[in-house]
Amino acid sequence: MSSQYEIRLSGSGGQGLILAGIILAEAAIEDGKNAVQSQSYGPEARGGASKAEVIISNDEIHYPKVKECDLLLALTQLACNKYIDTLKKNGTLVIDSSIDWPERNDIRIISIPILDTANNKLMKPLVANIVALGAINCVSNIVSNDSLRSAVLCRVPRGTEELNEKALEEGMKLIKRLKE
Repeated sequence: MSSQYEIRLSGSGGQGLILAGIILAEAAIEDGKNAVQSQSYGPEARGGASKAEVIISNDEIHYPKVKECDLLLALTQLACNKYIDTLKKNGTLVIDSSIDWPERNDIRIISIPILDTANNKLMKPLVANIVALGAINCVSNIVSNDSLRSAVLCRVPRGTEELNEKALEEGMKLIKRLKE
């Protein structure tokens, strides 16, 4: 890992991206790294624009906001359009397969069915954030799978641990299938 890895998770309110950012930061801390997490969402909350930012580093973090992200997750077309210019050259864009690809040839684009997996395979749209976490960690290897699983299980509502663990695994499988 270079000195700092910047991640922006974007979509709409209600998709659990702020929780996903918190979980990712906690997993990094569990791995002994430094992490900061920030968030913003529109006044509409559910359905409005939402983003969470996470900076993970082996060194001290001097500025708590993402300037140019190394990895951008976009779960909606609006979020992709809004934040695509903040993804650095040679960065990675992970988008839901329902989103049109942006016109950039200087980035790596990974299009996977995050929302469809949550809706139709797991039958719970609310776990799309955890599916996404599994996928982006499989792409970036920014935290250990054990720390990510532990952070997920500590943060999700009691009684949903098994579902969320399965969602995490399904997200990882989406990326592993691309590599085959």
